Amino acid sequence: MNLTERDRQYLWHPYTQHKTAAVPIAIKKGKGALLWDENNKEYIDAIASWWVNPYGHSNTFIADAIYKQLTTLEHVLFGGFTHEPAVLVAEKLMEILPKNQQKIFFSDNGSTAVEIAIKVALQYFFNKGKKKTTIIAFEDSFHGDTFGAMAASGISFFVEAFQGMFIDVVRIPVPVKGLEQQSYDALHAVIKMHDCAGFIFEPLVQGAAGMVMYAPEALDVLLRICRENNVLTIADEVMTGFGKTGKTFATDYLVEKPDMMCLSKALTGGTIPMAITTFTQELFDAFYDDDINKALFHGHTFTANPTGCAAALASLALLQTNEMQANIVRVHQSHLEFEERVKNHPQVVTTRVLGVIFALEIKTESTASYYGTLRNKLYDFFIENGVILRPVGNIVYILPPYVITEEQLQKVYQVVEKALEIV
Repeated sequence: MNLTERDRQYLWHPYTQHKTAAVPIAIKKGKGALLWDENNKEYIDAIASWWVNPYGHSNTFIADAIYKQLTTLEHVLFGGFTHEPAVLVAEKLMEILPKNQQKIFFSDNGSTAVEIAIKVALQYFFNKGKKKTTIIAFEDSFHGDTFGAMAASGISFFVEAFQGMFIDVVRIPVPVKGLEQQSYDALHAVIKMHDCAGFIFEPLVQGAAGMVMYAPEALDVLLRICRENNVLTIADEVMTGFGKTGKTFATDYLVEKPDMMCLSKALTGGTIPMAITTFTQELFDAFYDDDINKALFHGHTFTANPTGCAAALASLALLQTNEMQANIVRVHQSHLEFEERVKNHPQVVTTRVLGVIFALEIKTESTASYYGTLRNKLYDFFIENGVILRPVGNIVYILPPYVITEEQLQKVYQVVEKALEIV
């Protein structure tokens, strides 16, 4: 019995309707931007395995750091204890985060990083004797799968089974080009009509919505409106963080800075699940009190796992090398050149590029569903041609590891161009 058949006996995969989905591909090894399945077929991982592997698979620099930590201290509880790897991660992040970020809280994944931020936004006002219970979010946003993160997410089929069970969330339009004022007006109206505690957003790029992009100047206006009306702001940088947009964080493009930031995915280079939520000193101070009830009662067994911290430190070191920064610039430039090649193709509606993120919208006669026929046809074509891409409806995006070679990247582009001829 091969690995795929053994998988089918017991395993339940994410975002999968097992009755209709194809059997999963059994991957046995990876190196750099490449993966190999159990039949030795080679694939280019053009989405960095859900955006977590910017430094490539089986990265020996990160692996060595993990091994060294495992042979020193693999884990210790973080309630009442601390350890050097956690302190070093905090110190390193303080060097690269926006200067208003002064405290970090460890957790396990992007959803929990968001969950913590939402809880802090709500409890901040509770601790101050005020009642603010509404969270503002963008339409078609995605912030995770735990309940608070789901509530903030706006892609309907992810959350429709749980309607009526969520915290109060009100949505505003994304300020895409030409619709900025509509977004500003909606935010003003929401703040006037509701007791708003916080505004959560994916800065500059809405990933799961199909890499929808908008300008930093527009986001600055929204953040300014929130600041002027005492609404806390939460930047969900789970996807965009650590170089994806061409800067270390998407919020580095902004003049206004958020009160909180959510980090995960590339934090450990795709090796160990870990997340961080960061805060201003003012937020921390609202929980600093003689009253135990004003503490943040949130925690995870693996909070600040030392091995994960070691992986994060190695990943941060790699990101800051001249070689990796040059790779980011190279991928960005290649994306721009590819955009010029395909933007006028008769099957292409729009294209967009930010940092290492490339996306194009394929022309369809009707609205393409998220997991519909067109998406599945494209996905199967890419897999058949040895490229891992996961279209979102009729949106094809590329978000490769920074270490992808130019030859590999050009193959990805060529396969996308071939796909345009079959739709």
